[in-house]
Amino acid sequence: MFLIAFTFITYSQNSNSDSVFINKIYDEALSNGESYEWLDYLSNQIGGRLSGSINYDRSVKWAKEQLDLINIDSVWLQPVMVPKWVRGNPEFAYIETAPGETLSVNICALGGSVSTPLQGLKAQVVEVQGLDELELLGRENIAGKIVFFNRPMDETLIHTFRAYGGCVDQRGSGAKEAIKYGAVGVVVRSMNLRLDDFPHTGSTNYGDTPVNKRIPAAAISTNHAELLSSMLKMDKNLKSYFIL
Repeated sequence: MFLIAFTFITYSQNSNSDSVFINKIYDEALSNGESYEWLDYLSNQIGGRLSGSINYDRSVKWAKEQLDLINIDSVWLQPVMVPKWVRGNPEFAYIETAPGETLSVNICALGGSVSTPLQGLKAQVVEVQGLDELELLGRENIAGKIVFFNRPMDETLIHTFRAYGGCVDQRGSGAKEAIKYGAVGVVVRSMNLRLDDFPHTGSTNYGDTPVNKRIPAAAISTNHAELLSSMLKMDKNLKSYFIL
């Protein structure tokens, strides 16, 4: 019994000691910390820090300098391989109403999409409401065309994430599935309940499709998705162009 009591008292003393020490750390951080100043410098002086970018490298070196200044033990840098993304020319797209007559529309590349050929991609457009419709149309109606996925989010659902989940498969798997039927590109209606001019990006997944078989994929703003759909109702042979 004595041993148990001694152990409990010792544990309590150690716990109290730890608590006091941790509180001192909190007090020091709250009273003399520079977290907000550091965040301000990172955000506004160094700026965006995409993986592998110049600003990323600057931020790492700056962070090490700050840690050295406050005498943190054992501060060092380690070499690491990271993916690097470099912004090319902005995306551009138009609907061709007649030879030489075009109407610009707003698009943005989907995350993970391959690029278009250097000269861009122009082809006839076929509109579908979902992945199942690809099989119904078959290769004879899809091969060589741009597939336009235009199933909107269901605005009657109270839980908006259910509305999002109900149509995001078009974006995630649309390109992968369209490839099976010979499509040359994919355009997906933005996952957005509003009608506006701002295309929303998001990831697309090619699965195990060989790189040389992958096709470019982009999101189109909801306003321009409505426009493209209405124009296709008047002209099934309508063509569209985009470059990523």
